[in-house]
Amino acid sequence: MNSTAIPAAAVRRRSPSRLRRAFALAAIAALASPLVAAPTGHGPVFPDTVPEWVQQGRVSWYGPGFHGRRTANGEIFDTHDLTMAHRTLDFGSQVRVTNLENGRSVVVRVNDRGPYVRGRVADLSHAAAKELGFVDDGVVKARIELL
Repeated sequence: MNSTAIPAAAVRRRSPSRLRRAFALAAIAALASPLVAAPTGHGPVFPDTVPEWVQQGRVSWYGPGFHGRRTANGEIFDTHDLTMAHRTLDFGSQVRVTNLENGRSVVVRVNDRGPYVRGRVADLSHAAAKELGFVDDGVVKARIELL
């Protein structure tokens, strides 16, 4: 008898059903890994949903002095609605605005023209600024994506 031989009791054979179960678990783990690997708060990125138009820059919010007044598209401005003023986007356009400092985003509708302050790309309603978490700051760097 060879002294390096492994005793028969120490060798465990896997049954075919155990192998199938192990293979199935490995396949499930491989399929689920993209879901787990997505960055928190950002979700998965799909190439077919890349926006046609994107702009980055500083955005501000406006409201108290304009609440109840007419916007450039003729509707009454309501600071509690999720709306935005932009210089060139069509009225009624839906855009996603993302606060680049905290990652929060909100979908708003373009209903006014502006901003009229140099260095800013959009003015948001108070409600939109609150969703994005920059009411106290007043101005924040953001990304605007046309939906």
